Amino acid sequence: MNAPVKLAEEAAQQPFLSFVLGGETYAIGILAVKEIIEYGAVAVVPMMPEYIRGVINLRGAVVPVLDLAARFGRAAAPVTRRTCIVIAEAGPAQERQVIGVVVDAVNAVLDIAPDQIEPPPAFGARVRPDFIQGMGKVNGNFVIILDIERVLALDELALLGNLEAEPA
Repeated sequence: MNAPVKLAEEAAQQPFLSFVLGGETYAIGILAVKEIIEYGAVAVVPMMPEYIRGVINLRGAVVPVLDLAARFGRAAAPVTRRTCIVIAEAGPAQERQVIGVVVDAVNAVLDIAPDQIEPPPAFGARVRPDFIQGMGKVNGNFVIILDIERVLALDELALLGNLEAEPA
């Protein structure tokens, strides 16, 4: 199956959660989102990659927190009163990992029609092209639809899985 057809089918099956990061609007499939929480109480873990802010205690579970701006190679996002942690799941079905993703602000849930989604650009985006699933057109503006599975890459998830053995 070619990528635009696959993307259109996935888009038809789910809405997207939109959020702001560094002044740009992004979205991820709502099925990957477990919940959205207020930013706070992130415990720093030594010797983690720069884009890992630390871990949080989410109802007794240790959840790693990823700074999405830093993951995209930018400066770490400053924390404001609108900063949120989007709790998302990624990875193969039998090995799903729960990860918190720091975003500047959450906007809304968007229903983007499949015919309003373009393939990712080959160049010019401020995000690695393999992180972009597509470009959604919403009210005359583009929303960058992220491939959350690639943003939260599996090899890095294995590293993060080791955090669960650490006491909170």
